[in-house]
Amino acid sequence: MSALTPALAEIVEEFTEVPEADRLELLLDFSRELPELPARLAEHPELFEQVVECQSPLFLIVEVDADRVVNLFFSAPPEAPTTRGFASVLAAGLDGCPAAEILAVPEDMPALLGLSRALSPLRMRGMTAMLARIKRQVSEQLAA
Repeated sequence: MSALTPALAEIVEEFTEVPEADRLELLLDFSRELPELPARLAEHPELFEQVVECQSPLFLIVEVDADRVVNLFFSAPPEAPTTRGFASVLAAGLDGCPAAEILAVPEDMPALLGLSRALSPLRMRGMTAMLARIKRQVSEQLAA
């Protein structure tokens, strides 16, 4: 069954409650809130997977702990606000959630933000690819 995590549902609601014309600004607000990388990861770019579908360089790491709780880490340049915004939405909506909840998030979740008229299909594909990478890495770590 597909479902949003409680935090992600709240973010989707936040986007759909603002007028369509203001949603891009909300995404830019999120871009400024992308958490910094912890020092243990910042010094090891080789640990990150690049999401090549993103128009700007975006790298991510997914960690699943012994309790099957997922932690997400993203690296995106400050001059890529749309990409950073998408990463920040996913970080705010998925970080710290149980693996099963993340795996249940629908593949088309980015479309629920109501940004498809404000952003190109290529940009929207970038966020969809980020979500797919996160889910794939979670599945791989659970299987290991």
